[in-house]
Amino acid sequence: MILVTGATGNVGRHAIRLLLDNGNQVAAVTRNAPAADLPLEAHVVVADPSAPQSLATSLDGVDAILLSPRAVADAGAELLSLAAEHGVTRVVVLSATTVEHPAGQERFAAHFKAVEDAAKASGLQWTFLRCSDFAANALGWAPQIRSTGIVRGAYGDAATSPIHERDIAAVAVKALTDTAHAGRHYLLTGPQSLTQRDKVRLIGLAIGRELTFQEVSPEQVRQSMLAQGVPEDVPERLLGSLADFAKQAGPSTDTVDRLLGRPALTFAEWAAEHADAFRS
Repeated sequence: MILVTGATGNVGRHAIRLLLDNGNQVAAVTRNAPAADLPLEAHVVVADPSAPQSLATSLDGVDAILLSPRAVADAGAELLSLAAEHGVTRVVVLSATTVEHPAGQERFAAHFKAVEDAAKASGLQWTFLRCSDFAANALGWAPQIRSTGIVRGAYGDAATSPIHERDIAAVAVKALTDTAHAGRHYLLTGPQSLTQRDKVRLIGLAIGRELTFQEVSPEQVRQSMLAQGVPEDVPERLLGSLADFAKQAGPSTDTVDRLLGRPALTFAEWAAEHADAFRS
């Protein structure tokens, strides 16, 4: 049995589907089962990963855990210690490139590093997937694109190599099911370095509409996000990283190609798959 925290996130959903398609038993952890819309074949566990004792009875028979640091908050060490007590042997951590290539506020990278350290101290076999920014983060632009065709943002020249969530999920499944990946950390990025302006242009091509990136101040972006009800740490994380990526592009690797034996999916492919989200 493989237990997936962050089961309703972009990566979690794809990982669950791949695991099930490969004949694995999956326990999908969610706080809200009716709203989760998880595959019927998955064993749904209603629990809060940030309160590990709520998972205690569900860890028996689990061999490996896909761990999302954002899902467990500050309880990573407690959850992994509990998992070891229940006979779990492996953990795959969805970490971030900032652990290895600092960008933005140090406290955000420190959170991922703390979960990695907890995995090392747990006695479990561990694998760390240090991911670049998710292509799916661009969905945050969808309301602006649908209504005006203009994305108002800061640091338009900030460049990263955005990664498709399906590629992260595919690598995670390999690490969860093959002990050859134990004790390794992988820097996972998309295949192409793109500025924010590039990404807006590619979304426009996917939907057949000319889009514009309009530069505004970081404070305007912050206030706009907060007005939409976004938690305060989200604009702080985003703007801090973008400020650094405007000075120096984020890392780009061929790790996905090597691990999956095929080219990493491009941002253009991601935009084509999600085109409906951006259409009026």
